[in-house]
Amino acid sequence: MSGISTFNPPVRTLMGPGPSDVSPRVLEALSRPTIGHLDPRFVDMMEELKSMLQYAFMTDNAMTMPVSAPGSAGMETCFANLLEPGYKVIVCQNGVFGGRMKENVIRCGGEAVMVEDEWGKVVDIQKVEDALKAHPDAKVLAFVHAETSTGAQSDAASLCRLAREHGCLSIVDAVTSLGGTPVKVDEWGADAIYSGTQKCLSCVPGLSPVSFSEAALEVIRNRKTPVQSWFLDLNLVMGYWGSGAQRSYHHTAPVNSLYALHEALCILQEEGLEHAWARHEKNHQALKAGLEAMGMHFVVKEGDRLPQLNAVTVPEGVDEAAVRRALLEDFNLEIGAGLGALAGKVWRIGLMGHASNQKNVLLCLSALEAVLSQMKAPIEKGLALDAAMAVYA
Repeated sequence: MSGISTFNPPVRTLMGPGPSDVSPRVLEALSRPTIGHLDPRFVDMMEELKSMLQYAFMTDNAMTMPVSAPGSAGMETCFANLLEPGYKVIVCQNGVFGGRMKENVIRCGGEAVMVEDEWGKVVDIQKVEDALKAHPDAKVLAFVHAETSTGAQSDAASLCRLAREHGCLSIVDAVTSLGGTPVKVDEWGADAIYSGTQKCLSCVPGLSPVSFSEAALEVIRNRKTPVQSWFLDLNLVMGYWGSGAQRSYHHTAPVNSLYALHEALCILQEEGLEHAWARHEKNHQALKAGLEAMGMHFVVKEGDRLPQLNAVTVPEGVDEAAVRRALLEDFNLEIGAGLGALAGKVWRIGLMGHASNQKNVLLCLSALEAVLSQMKAPIEKGLALDAAMAVYA
């Protein structure tokens, strides 16, 4: 085919809901020589990867590893392994991704009992408790810790506690939270949790870290029916990601992507979890100050917000897609659109991982103000950068 040559992507600043900017160290790790996925040196690296993921998740769970596919496959790994046909699952929905949990329950042959909250609100603990009391035969409670579609952060500790008190396993979506805000698997008592590499870990997309408690593994080992997905069946995957040097072939692992995750986790370990959480929070406060100085409003109330995912309402009369297009074309800056019920109404501004820094906050505020001013949008001009700098001062 004529006319096609090497693809060279533009250099962008990624401040959408993911993927986030990838550290040069991680990109360099990707380029290292490919070796076999059963090579002894690679097996050594797998053990280090598992150890660093345990650190990131704050868990001692032996079954902590990356699924060789994106976060959506991590979600499906949890549901496909823990659910059998006829199981009743309490599913919390306060945005797009709770809806995806419901889809997983249905496709596993289960019954989804929905606990729904308004988009932009956190999961209502009392409503969940009422649902658990009304359905004592429920096997699982599933909820999104960090709802990427709205920027709301629900109370995972209380939800996992409720699940335990009512004899349920918990499935937790931590795709946007891992590495950016506290995720404490053992302290919460979470049974199955999944994340993605392309958010606050600032790795390339395509891997999904997961972790399973011993109680969850016991359920998986004692299933009456086979896991409906051969590829995601942990009874088989454990033979490859289990402990020790003797590993059985399951699939060809994405070797170079795993190098990248290893490097991303090294970076997280070097910074320290608490410092990473504090950095995300500081940059969120600076961005918040600047946006509010412009007269913009957050979807989620203060105290319930994710620092790494900021959903703000589009000013009246503004073509939100035109603004995003101008930011991309004129500033090489990507921010995200709204999803589902919030489509066309909000922007989602990410401050994730490597992208969560002062330079990006100031770039975003100045570029957004420039584009909105040009469009004669009803904003306050000339205040945003000073407001952000006051936070950094």
